[in-house]
Amino acid sequence: MRTKWIAPVALLAAPAMALCQYLIYQYAPVEQIMGIVQKVFYTHLPLAWWSLFSFFCVFIASILYLKTRRRFWDNVAAASAEVGVLFSGLALVTGMIWGRHSWGVWWTWDPRLTTTLVMWFVYAGYLILRSMSLSTERKAVVSSVVGIAAFIDVPLVFLSARLWRSIHPAVFSSKSGGLEPEMKLTAIVCVICFGLVWAALVGLRTSQMALSDRIDSLTTHDEI
Repeated sequence: MRTKWIAPVALLAAPAMALCQYLIYQYAPVEQIMGIVQKVFYTHLPLAWWSLFSFFCVFIASILYLKTRRRFWDNVAAASAEVGVLFSGLALVTGMIWGRHSWGVWWTWDPRLTTTLVMWFVYAGYLILRSMSLSTERKAVVSSVVGIAAFIDVPLVFLSARLWRSIHPAVFSSKSGGLEPEMKLTAIVCVICFGLVWAALVGLRTSQMALSDRIDSLTTHDEI
């Protein structure tokens, strides 16, 4: 795997995140009803979207592993799952902060929140499965099957607010109540900047796993 792109992306992500902070706290106006607490939205949204993309990558990489049996795709699936669990967990936490101020409770069994929590537990279980003591190939095959099956919940998370009655707000609404232009621009830039962080983390973890596989291979060869 070529890893030369990881360092430039990581270096670009640092000033990008600084730009996010400027846009969030200086450029975007304070929301009239929620006040300063609303600004957690600019972190919550990218975390949620990129966590869904992470699990989509697990789904695709798992299919490609079963088709090609290349360790690269298994490592991509594992790295994407780790970052996805991290991002979705943080999305749940930031969503609870927002919900506490907006709805008056830390948690409500809203369809969007419930399906997201189920998704987090499913992929946390997927990571536990990957830590089990199985042969490398068997673990990769079983993980790939689970990674494909687990993706069923991801579209439900995305569509839950549309399929069932939900109090979760619409983000980019064409009707009244949508974002102001400054808020919309800030949200879009934050999504892009968090995407750089996501790419750097997934690339780094994939590279680390490839190096670990190489070390294990050399160790096994030396023992033989």
